[in-house]
Amino acid sequence: MSGFFSLESPFYKFMSRLWDMLKLNILWLLCSGLAAKFVLEYFLLYFGLAQFRILSFLPLAFMGAATTAVYVVTIRMVDEQEGYIARSFFKAYKENFKRGCILGIIQMVAVYAVYIDFQFYRNVDKNNTLFLIVGVIAAVLTFMHTVYAFPLLARYENTLLNTMRNSYAIMIRFFPRTIFLVIILAIEFIVIFWNNTTVFLGILIGPASIMLTISGIALYIFRRIEEENKANMQESKADEISEEDKE
Repeated sequence: MSGFFSLESPFYKFMSRLWDMLKLNILWLLCSGLAAKFVLEYFLLYFGLAQFRILSFLPLAFMGAATTAVYVVTIRMVDEQEGYIARSFFKAYKENFKRGCILGIIQMVAVYAVYIDFQFYRNVDKNNTLFLIVGVIAAVLTFMHTVYAFPLLARYENTLLNTMRNSYAIMIRFFPRTIFLVIILAIEFIVIFWNNTTVFLGILIGPASIMLTISGIALYIFRRIEEENKANMQESKADEISEEDKE
């Protein structure tokens, strides 16, 4: 029985990781502006200011920075070198604040545009398949340009434009693995929304768990690319040495 509760037991490691995910998820909820959004919306409705409800979306401008910070931590978790959760999160939040916020706003605008397009198709003209086609294409392109964007932002220094381009390129090159990721994420969403109990658990650890899943796939891909780049550099140096010897 003592072995079951030892620091090296699978049970202890599972509970420790679960606790880490809970802390990380709470930090994301607080720093992403999502919690502030619902609080502000409640007060606006409570005081009869429903016409200003759009103001409740302003705190969501911080979601990108918080999401990038979570990916910094979850990638380290996958790499088994996360350290202190809160300290690592806030350090990454500060370092990636500007770029993360901008990327988050770009993603939210793109997602909202897709949502509006589907609303037009659903409520305005269901006979016009153009809205449906445009919506599907826009949704796919949004996914392709952003699925690996935050992990890339968390791991590498690059411009936002190149970060989204690289996300698109990785998605195309590692298409089967991305499809596998989509399947895993779909299963996670089904489990989260299975019943009221799972929804509650999903609120507590869901977003961080989803980002941990993406981090696992993303880190595998990043390492493959890093190893290939390293091998190419070594081959290039070997070719240069060979050319110098010939001279």
